[in-house]
Amino acid sequence: MRSVIDILDLSVEELDELVACANDIIANPDKYAHKCAGKKLATLFFEPSTRTRLSFEAAMYELGGNVLSMSDAKSSSAAKGESVADTAKTISCYADIIAMRHPKEGAPLVASLNASVPVINAGDGGHNHPTQTLADLLTISREKGRFDNITVGFCGDLKFGRTVHSLISALSRYENVKFVLISPEELKLPSYVKKDIIQQNNLEYVQTTDLEAVMPELDILYMTRVQRERFFNEEDYLRLKDSYILTPEKLENAKPDLTIMHPLPRVNEISVAVDEDPRACYFKQVLNGKYMRMALILKLLEVK
Repeated sequence: MRSVIDILDLSVEELDELVACANDIIANPDKYAHKCAGKKLATLFFEPSTRTRLSFEAAMYELGGNVLSMSDAKSSSAAKGESVADTAKTISCYADIIAMRHPKEGAPLVASLNASVPVINAGDGGHNHPTQTLADLLTISREKGRFDNITVGFCGDLKFGRTVHSLISALSRYENVKFVLISPEELKLPSYVKKDIIQQNNLEYVQTTDLEAVMPELDILYMTRVQRERFFNEEDYLRLKDSYILTPEKLENAKPDLTIMHPLPRVNEISVAVDEDPRACYFKQVLNGKYMRMALILKLLEVK
């Protein structure tokens, strides 16, 4: 039995295998419709979520399994003070696999050490979000056909953006990947991500505050929202929230085959006018997330 808490829990070979499985699910949905019959997924979400929770649930239903859902921590025993470890032991009695989101970094790891079934980290604070990264990787694979020899721009909140940290970790294992880090000074990529991942792997990177200046060199632009819930004071949030707003005008010098991504939800960092641009892939990303979660559930439940 194994869990996935960090994207680095999966080898490059396993990532390729999951992408191949997801592509096969897209091509042959009927083949997978009963693969998890009799299996139950528990979704434990201690933090609000629309896409991640519903896509896990849709993934399990489309594999023929069932879902036990806890969408509100206030209605769970956590409100009475139950520990994450005890919750994990308890839910293991009811479900075959657990997807867990928690505002505290490390909570899904604690759950995985105490559960007797696989645990998937569905996001822990500003730390990790491996299944969003799987959605991102499938999107890049389907749009670009490769993970190497690409220049990826990350724009917005690079400090608290767990999706950014996870995707940088994943892509750092491929050849000739260059990162362009676009953010206000206050929301720069944490130095530990830079040191432990980018510099450790000798990858080229550039830090800038100017999105338009670097736009022509990007193969992928990964936009993020400035997250109100990660700020300690409202004034800082209000000052920084509209630092970057992607508009059709700002895309005029972009490559014709640029891939525009965003983990969603967006607030106003991508103008709705961009939605019509064929390079906008953020809603494809949502759908790809469901297929990759299906592939991951099959892998962790060891369903052939």
